[in-house]
Amino acid sequence: MQDYGVNRGTDLRAARASGGRGLRAILAITLLVIVGGGGWYAWHAHWLPPVTDPAPSETASAPASSPSAATVALVAQGNLQGNLIATNAALADATARLTALQQRLAELNQQAAAASGQATRAEALLVALATRRAIERGQPLGYLDTALRLRFGESQRQAVEQVTAAAQKPVTIGALTEEFIALEPRLVSGPANESTLDWLGRQVGSMFIIRHDDKPSPAPASRIARARAALAGQRVDMAISEVDGLPGKDAATDWLAHARDWVKTQNALAQIESAALAIPTPTPPPPTADPSASPR
Repeated sequence: MQDYGVNRGTDLRAARASGGRGLRAILAITLLVIVGGGGWYAWHAHWLPPVTDPAPSETASAPASSPSAATVALVAQGNLQGNLIATNAALADATARLTALQQRLAELNQQAAAASGQATRAEALLVALATRRAIERGQPLGYLDTALRLRFGESQRQAVEQVTAAAQKPVTIGALTEEFIALEPRLVSGPANESTLDWLGRQVGSMFIIRHDDKPSPAPASRIARARAALAGQRVDMAISEVDGLPGKDAATDWLAHARDWVKTQNALAQIESAALAIPTPTPPPPTADPSASPR
């Protein structure tokens, strides 16, 4: 019984000590809450003064460690000048390249114009030569008629008209030669309505011929031979001159008309060919310096 009482007294003292410590903790926490809540309310109600920067004396040493405004301005000005120099250099390089490109473009334009002129001249010559070939063969012009009028219709109008008309009634050197050979007997014998007295006079006159040594013989046989040789060499104008001196030239009226048309056509063809050769061509551009050598 005594031990039980002693233990019970000890427990009561321990419980009282523990309760005192808990009460003190509760009081301390309550005090902290009251103080903290009051401070927060005072700050929220702007009762407390705002926090200010440190005094100038405390930060006086800060500017000393940073660059001055003058130094910053000098650095900025140097950077600006450097950028300006770089920009001017780039602009000069671009200008030089543009100049070289413009020069090259001008050269290409001149070369293109020269090539175009050469092509025009070659095409005109081709049309003229093809037309001559068709006329000499007695063939129709076909598409060459239009090409001939387009190329030479304005500058060589009469020549073009002569050639196109001759193409509709073709006369070839072969046809003239065959017709002349068929007419030779009639050219030598004289006109069909020649009287006997005229025939005797012509015969007597042909027996006595006075001429210089350097002159060709006017005898009909000699004229026939020379006319035949002229036709073989396509010298129709000389053949016409010989036939005009023959006694039977009246029988060659149609032949003479055909021969004169042939000569006119040949002259027109030569005129057209000369016009094709006379087409001006631009001169090639002079050699220029290499654009890559342009100053940068």
